[in-house]
Amino acid sequence: MLRRNNLTMGIIMGFIAPIIGMFIYYLFKFYPLFTIRDFFTVLGTQKTLITGIVSVSLLANAAIFTIYINTRRDNTARGIFLSTCIYAIAALVLKYFL
Repeated sequence: MLRRNNLTMGIIMGFIAPIIGMFIYYLFKFYPLFTIRDFFTVLGTQKTLITGIVSVSLLANAAIFTIYINTRRDNTARGIFLSTCIYAIAALVLKYFL
């Protein structure tokens, strides 16, 4: 399944990887202090955290993007890049406009 060169698979992977990256960030930074619900509450009230969390989350996309580019699966890499751009724009909108 992961060996296919498919734009749709890249988009799906690109949307799932940052969620996993955010969960890993939560485990390393906030786990003993906050529950996952408290983490999202604090994230909603303190907009300064969004930048840090999004950067760490999108590192997961950068890692899988690099893997797919190096193995010459360009269509999947395009999907990952597309979802990365969507995540980045959504983070900017959350931080500055909401």
